Amino acid sequence: MADPISPFHRAPKAEDWTEAEAIAAAQRGGAEAFEWLYQRHKRRVYSLCLRMTGNTAEADDLAQEAFLQLFRKIATFRGESAFSTWLHRLAVNVVLMHLRRKGLPEVSLEETTEPTQEDGPKRDVGGPDMALIGSVDRVNLERAIGRLPPGYRTIFVLHDMEGYEHNEIAQMMNCSIGNSKSQLHKARMRLRDLLQQPQSQGAARP
Repeated sequence: MADPISPFHRAPKAEDWTEAEAIAAAQRGGAEAFEWLYQRHKRRVYSLCLRMTGNTAEADDLAQEAFLQLFRKIATFRGESAFSTWLHRLAVNVVLMHLRRKGLPEVSLEETTEPTQEDGPKRDVGGPDMALIGSVDRVNLERAIGRLPPGYRTIFVLHDMEGYEHNEIAQMMNCSIGNSKSQLHKARMRLRDLLQQPQSQGAARP
């Protein structure tokens, strides 16, 4: 069998890489491998940043910062989770650090307890709200998410769109699990209100 470091050993071409091969090449410092990973994941990382910030310029800068962090930290990836999961958590951390530097509240201070009776009946907040995800116009949903207060928007994106559990969100955002659940409940309530507004009315109000 040919020695893997022999000059006669043919490494797969970049276009034929699997993700695992691209990751291994990137961990060895291969620029082409970083480009491969960037092209594969850039859209979702940018979308995540945009949903969390509601600002296209900030989202572009933060997505670039996330990939710079990837360049610096990819050697620490050990394959204990899916690469996409690891990368998206890295991107989330980049956005949360950005929010802290700006002094924006990651969690709204309007409510720090479980939903109260005037918010409507208590409901199971453990899973995605299918009344909001998948059953409404995607463009209108994205627009409404962008109009949420920063704290509400962050938790809604992390839980209902990125699939993080409340205990993970609480750890990332330095809040209680109950606070995370409460903010998610209020974010969903606010989203319903925004989605019920006529589009012209929704566009007129900042």
